[in-house]
Amino acid sequence: MFYFLYYGTMIILIPGLIFSIVAQILIKVRFSRYSKIDAKCGITAAETGRRLLSSHGCVGVTVQPIKGDLTDNYNPKTDVLSLSESVFDSSSIAALGVAAHECGHACQKYDGSLLLKLRSILVPITNIGSRLAVPLAVIGVIIEFIIGGTETNAGTVIIAIACCLYSLSTIFALVTLPVEFNASHRALRMLKEQNILDRGELIGAKRVLSAAAMTYVASLVISFLYLLRFLVILGSVRGNRKK
Repeated sequence: MFYFLYYGTMIILIPGLIFSIVAQILIKVRFSRYSKIDAKCGITAAETGRRLLSSHGCVGVTVQPIKGDLTDNYNPKTDVLSLSESVFDSSSIAALGVAAHECGHACQKYDGSLLLKLRSILVPITNIGSRLAVPLAVIGVIIEFIIGGTETNAGTVIIAIACCLYSLSTIFALVTLPVEFNASHRALRMLKEQNILDRGELIGAKRVLSAAAMTYVASLVISFLYLLRFLVILGSVRGNRKK
């Protein structure tokens, strides 16, 4: 019973894992392709970021480099926009698209985006919930395996708590999607309005950002499948108790 409940249900995750791998390959391929093509404007991603931020009233945001590849991010708490080493000083279509996307997040904060605020609130809660969910689920299954024939339902309760905790990750992934899609939409619009990329270059930037968006879709799918797995385990435990 223990092995079926915990390991047997791993098969539920396979579609999500495949989707995630495909999404990761797609973003790497597209980023690599368009990082080799310099934009005609000749300005760097860092300069692009500062120009877009200034033109949209995000005067308090600092643009700085950060180590790693595809580690670009905007921190709404510190108002710091970090661009990875392969992006910061690059003038490629991919780099400018990524910089504009992060500027899109900054604009969301300055426009008072409720979803961005909600995501920021969920971050610490989700981190705690996701760390506790799996260990609790394992403990719950083990308890049910050991005392399954008794009247106590401690194992079932623990697994139910694990489901609730992990559902926070699914909610977070669901909230993240519109935030990311909106940031990409803002990015392409800003790049066009400021005449930083021409029509053909915008197509390339859109392909890069669309591939990046798929990684967030993959995260939502995996999170949902993990939650489904927990629910299947909970359902199996409750079903065995009724027999």
